[in-house]
Amino acid sequence: MSSVITLVLAFFLTMPEGIVYGDQALNIRCQCIQKESKRIGRYLGKVEVHPANSHCKEMEIVATLKKTEQKICLDPNAQWVKRILRKSEK
Repeated sequence: MSSVITLVLAFFLTMPEGIVYGDQALNIRCQCIQKESKRIGRYLGKVEVHPANSHCKEMEIVATLKKTEQKICLDPNAQWVKRILRKSEK
């Protein structure tokens, strides 16, 4: 019995801090690895802008698609993305 407790305790003590526990986790790196520059117009749902911070040097724009709820990263240098950002600021 004590070997099981020791094993469980060793597991929790050696667990890395970066493990994601649902939405409670702290985001400690950039979310966007690939960025979409093609227009997605009518499929575009919610757009979130994540400014640069100490964990990610680049601004990230994450869009949620309407039908599939899939999240994709948008290229902040694409002209159509810049237009969307300007419209949302008004």
